[in-house]
Amino acid sequence: MPRPEPARSREQRKQDVLDRLEKDKDAWVSTASADGVPTLVPLSFVWDGETLLMATRRTNPTAVNVTPDGRARIALGHTRDVVLIEATAEMVEGADLPKASGDAFAAKFDWDLRGRAAWVYLRFTPHAVRAWRESNEQPGRDLMADGHWLV
Repeated sequence: MPRPEPARSREQRKQDVLDRLEKDKDAWVSTASADGVPTLVPLSFVWDGETLLMATRRTNPTAVNVTPDGRARIALGHTRDVVLIEATAEMVEGADLPKASGDAFAAKFDWDLRGRAAWVYLRFTPHAVRAWRESNEQPGRDLMADGHWLV
């Protein structure tokens, strides 16, 4: 079995997370219904430096599930380069979306959903972020807690 690369510093992990948030296009979003039925779906996102903006049909389980308490988990990457985000989500109607946010989403995906009644935007505000590649990075994997970067 190959040896893992040396563990990255927490500062480097944070920078790698920020780079992924800026450059990646898709994430796995996990929510649960009021009666605990889990849902895991891929959604495209835009990072504005503080929140992730995604869109889905208003009737999809992800949109319905964030309504009661807004809790969600978001994952970027594969199993050997994990970014795990715990976040609170809010539903935003296209008409209520700040112009800059809608423009950024439309520009990144060449897909503008504002004005389409069947669709809503979901704004996810991270309150915890963890990142690791191998078991040697599990210590110190917490990079954000209570909405504040630890590094």
